[in-house]
Amino acid sequence: AIIFVFIFSYIPMYGIIMAFKDYNIFKGIAESPWAGWKHFNMFFTAPEFSQVMRNTLVISFLKFFIGFPAPIILALMLNEVRHMFFKRVVQTVSYLPHFLSWVIVSGFVMSLLSTDNGSLNIALEKIGAVDEPISFLSVPKYFWAILVTTNVWKEIGFGSIVYLAAIAGVDQQLYEAAALDGASRFKQIYLITIPSILPVILIFMILAIGNLLNAGFEDILLLGSNPVVRDVSDVLDTYVYRRGIQHSLFSYATAVGLFKAIISVALLTLANFLSRRAGSSLW
Repeated sequence: AIIFVFIFSYIPMYGIIMAFKDYNIFKGIAESPWAGWKHFNMFFTAPEFSQVMRNTLVISFLKFFIGFPAPIILALMLNEVRHMFFKRVVQTVSYLPHFLSWVIVSGFVMSLLSTDNGSLNIALEKIGAVDEPISFLSVPKYFWAILVTTNVWKEIGFGSIVYLAAIAGVDQQLYEAAALDGASRFKQIYLITIPSILPVILIFMILAIGNLLNAGFEDILLLGSNPVVRDVSDVLDTYVYRRGIQHSLFSYATAVGLFKAIISVALLTLANFLSRRAGSSLW
C-alpha cells in the first residue's frame, strides 16, 4: 500500500513545478523556463477570478449544509423503521444512484427537465403551475438548486451506510433505560443516538470541510454544459479543465490547481484542530 501511494500519489507531485514555469511541451518540465509567481498573479487578477471563486464557494457550501446532514437524517429515519422488508427496499433504492455514473444521472436529469415531454414540465402544466414548458437547465437561477438536489439524491443512500453501522453499535440497554424513564423516540434519538455517533459525524465533517473547494467536476461539466449558465456553473475544477485542456495553458491550470490544494489542506488542518477540542480528530 505504501509503494502504491508513493508511486501514484507522491511521484506525480513533481508536476507541481509546472505552476512556477512557462511549460513547453517540447522542452518538458525540467527544461522549461522559470516564471515564478506569474501564473498565480494572472489568476488573481483575471476577470473570471471573483466569479469562479463565488460559484465554487456557494456550490460547496450548499452541498455541505444540505448534502452533509442528509445521510445522517436518512440513517436516523431508517433506524426507526421496524418493518424489515420496507427498510431493505428503501435502503436498496437509496443506495442505487451512487453506483450510476454521472453520465447516466445527468442524462436522466436532462430527460426529466426537458421541455420536450419532460416529466416535470408535464406535471407542472397538468396542475396549471406553468403555461408553457420551462427550460430549467438554461435558466441560471435554477442551476444551483438542480445541481445540489441531484447530488443529494445520488449520494444520500450510500453516505448513510456508515451512520447506520455506527447506530447499530449503540448499546440497546441505553434505549431500554430511556424508555423506562418515559423518554419518547425523539428524545432517545437526541439524547442517545446522536451523541453516540457524534465521533463518526465529526470525522466525516472534517473530511467534508477539507473538500469545501471541491465543488464538483463531472456533475457541473455535464449539467452545466449550456454556456448560458456558465456565470453560475463555472467553478475551480471546470475552470482548470477549460484553461488547461481546452486552451493548453498547462502552467496556468497547474497554478490554479495548486492554489486550490493549498487552501484545502489549510481548511482540513483547521477543521481537525477545532474537532480535536471536541474530543475526536483525524490526527
